[in-house]
Amino acid sequence: MDYEAKDWELNPHLYLQDNEGNFVKNKDGTPRKSGRPPKDAQDAARRTITRKQKNIRKLEEKLNNAKKSFKKQKTTLEKLDNTKEGVVTESDLDTLPKAVKEVLDNHHVFFHANEGPQTDFLAAGEKDVLYGGAAGGGKSYAMIVDPLRYAHKKDHRALILRRSMPELREMIDKSRELYPQAFPGAKFREVEKLWNFPSGAKVEFGFLERDADVYRYQGQAYSWIGFDEITHLPTEFSWNYLASRLRTTDKEIQTYLRCTANPGGVGSNWVKKRYIEPNESNKSFLGKDGLTRKFIPAKLADNPYLAEDGIYEQMLKSLPPIQRRQLLEGNWDVAEGAAFVEFSPENHITPFELPIHWERVKAVDYGYAAESCCLWGIMDINDNTLIIYRELYKKGLTGEELGAIITDMETEDPFSVNGVFRYCSLGKNRNNWSNCRRKFS
Repeated sequence: MDYEAKDWELNPHLYLQDNEGNFVKNKDGTPRKSGRPPKDAQDAARRTITRKQKNIRKLEEKLNNAKKSFKKQKTTLEKLDNTKEGVVTESDLDTLPKAVKEVLDNHHVFFHANEGPQTDFLAAGEKDVLYGGAAGGGKSYAMIVDPLRYAHKKDHRALILRRSMPELREMIDKSRELYPQAFPGAKFREVEKLWNFPSGAKVEFGFLERDADVYRYQGQAYSWIGFDEITHLPTEFSWNYLASRLRTTDKEIQTYLRCTANPGGVGSNWVKKRYIEPNESNKSFLGKDGLTRKFIPAKLADNPYLAEDGIYEQMLKSLPPIQRRQLLEGNWDVAEGAAFVEFSPENHITPFELPIHWERVKAVDYGYAAESCCLWGIMDINDNTLIIYRELYKKGLTGEELGAIITDMETEDPFSVNGVFRYCSLGKNRNNWSNCRRKFS
């Protein structure tokens, strides 16, 4: 019988061989073919690849963390070296190497911001920020510190304002304690009420007893403007005018408007409308003038130096009800001279569906320089209580504009009272009623 050659003898190149040229054998003793490895070898290869991929991901994550840590350390050191704007917080310091932290622990820190609102105010990036609320929250001290954010830049020029010169004196005294420590070599010129810093930066103190005093700053340019206790300004005019002085030629300097306030005072109404009513506290928003704004509320508890022993709190508690709610609670809703001082939002009537059969009324009082007012009311038939369920207050509107707004507000209220609104442009002649017109019905 003829010998039948085996396949590995005819095609040895198709079979696995060791370094000495011998066939690699299967378990049954036959040579193992080359090509796709057995299943156990494939599984082993897959496990090896998976393990290497995990190691690569871990290394990438470690590298990213190292980059973030390096960036944080660099930013913190730049802040400490006055080459970068910002506030150094406790969490920033925690990112630094141990040796650097030990040096800082032994170094005199001239100002340490209180955690919470004071730190938030100093770190805020919005153009126009109000830091306001209860008395004793550390607002005035923050106002002294904030203009130092660019004191290492020669083109930085800041303006700190109060309503009167006696009120300004306290802030100047605080700056005398702080500024020379922060920037050795800083000099104060008493006559001009002006600090000159080694870099060439300047911080100026001023006051506005009358609205016309803003014209003293006509033609001036400032990169930072702040007003302490801004509710002392009776109108928004001065603050808006000062905003027009906010500019700089240094692209590395951001310009800011900063103000502090307690509730109450002659300007409380316009301050509330500008900063508090448009959005929630601590939330950035865009004003109608295009400026980014934020309201940061302050409480006595935010200042551990005053709140700790409770003495200052007891002094505030001894105030009359209105002042106590304003200065202790930071309440912006209570107004001096209000008929119902106990009024508070939490005591509003719980919303309910207005019954169709209850009598409805509407009242309009037109004004142009002062607010026009329109009130919508409904009469509770059970006890004859008049409930005001909608209101409109707005100034600077013509009769036609006011009528259009009222009509729009009633679009989804088919049961609102129809009526005729007549307003008169009398001019200088009070006998001239020819311009009285019907504006809505």
